Amino acid sequence: MGLPTGFLEIERKDRPYEKVEKRLKNWKEFVLPLPPAEIGRQGARCMDCGIPFCHNGCPVNNLIPDWNDLVRRDRWRDALEMLHSTNNFPEFTGRICPAPCEAACTLNIDDNPVTIKSIECAIVDRGWEEGWIAPLLPAKKTGKRVAVVGSGPAGMACAQQLARAGHAVALFEKADRVGGLLRYGIPDFKMEKRLIDRRMRQMEAEGVEFRTGVEVGATLSIKSLLEGYDAVALTGGAELPRDLEVPGRELDGIHFAMDFLVQQNKRVAGDDEARAAPRGTLTAKGKHVIVIGGGDTGSDCVGTSNRQGAASVTQLEVMPQPPEHENKALTWPDWPLKMRTSSSHEEGVARDFAVLTKKAIGSNGGKDGRIEALECVRIEWARGADGRMAMQEVAGSAFKLKADLVLLAMGFLGPRKPGMVEQAGVALDPRGNVAANVKDYRTSVPKLFAAGDMRRGQSLVVWAIREGRQCARSIDEALMGTTTLPR
Repeated sequence: MGLPTGFLEIERKDRPYEKVEKRLKNWKEFVLPLPPAEIGRQGARCMDCGIPFCHNGCPVNNLIPDWNDLVRRDRWRDALEMLHSTNNFPEFTGRICPAPCEAACTLNIDDNPVTIKSIECAIVDRGWEEGWIAPLLPAKKTGKRVAVVGSGPAGMACAQQLARAGHAVALFEKADRVGGLLRYGIPDFKMEKRLIDRRMRQMEAEGVEFRTGVEVGATLSIKSLLEGYDAVALTGGAELPRDLEVPGRELDGIHFAMDFLVQQNKRVAGDDEARAAPRGTLTAKGKHVIVIGGGDTGSDCVGTSNRQGAASVTQLEVMPQPPEHENKALTWPDWPLKMRTSSSHEEGVARDFAVLTKKAIGSNGGKDGRIEALECVRIEWARGADGRMAMQEVAGSAFKLKADLVLLAMGFLGPRKPGMVEQAGVALDPRGNVAANVKDYRTSVPKLFAAGDMRRGQSLVVWAIREGRQCARSIDEALMGTTTLPR
């Protein structure tokens, strides 16, 4: 530790935001970077713990104390090399990862944690600005061919690692652009898509072939991939959304969050309305919007609705409101349950907790088929005889909410089964995900591997990168008998 008293002398300082009234007028990122000198000061707060719990908190096991100290000593290029040794895309995680590393920071026990996420993002952004990031070409080609299906963060990480090991890699994506949910599920105000395009150019120079508009299991069979490639990695994500099973669900104006978010991301990308919304435009402009689901996807719907000019935005969550502050003595270093207010929430939303939707009510008595209101009830959670928590409706608590647009952001149930998964004939785990362990990522079908949300269920971008990297290592070892790729 270069500055033993740094955490005592320096207060935590994180990146500020553009003012709400300014950022709501566009779709650009609004997080303002800290000056390099301040990033160095923040790095000096790191205690370089004998047991760095931030390593365990970070799914890719970033060497956080190491690059904190390198930044403190103004050795930014060395810090970048250290950062890239565990994480292929720190500019993604430095923007959209919720930073479980900071929750696990030792300083977080009785102080404010190190600004790990801000330091990470500053390192990689400076690396691009200085021209330090270049394609990493393999010393020799192996002659082996690998297909990766799905171009989200797991697929991109897997493909890049395999290409750097010398294999010929083809990355298949059913959408018209590469990136998966990074591209179409994350709004541009959280992560601009030029970042994906920049990494794509690096990966193409490293030998990755991108094939968009190819849906494996429909336009291209799994059988042909297994016959044409030495190994195939399934990294297609968990795309099956949880539905709202209530009377009136069929009314016009009730949509899955991803249908809404994808359209706006395509508009920002420059697509005309016919291409962005081939089945009809979804917009919050002038509407009373209700978002059902209190997670990150719901928050993204809130921010998008406000930028589109919604008349009002309400977000409902079935779980009770969490405490304002966690009991750190009980939860540290694990991810705590506490009240979280996102930048989108700060832009304007009414949040309500422990609310169950009972019915969707149509306008004109339902005759014109459009949503007009939601009938809801308040609930309490209590432990049943079996020890499990169960919801109970609060008598006399029914109420209605005006609704012109209802967005369902209640999570995902795993990969879609029709098409690729059914055609592959792979075994599934009890939750409906593709069964494969984290030791070798092999499925029940020879030559077929799986990683990311398709294997583990819906999760974080940082878990997807970790699994993509580890899956690439397993494939390399299976093909070559040995591997130098890191886990």
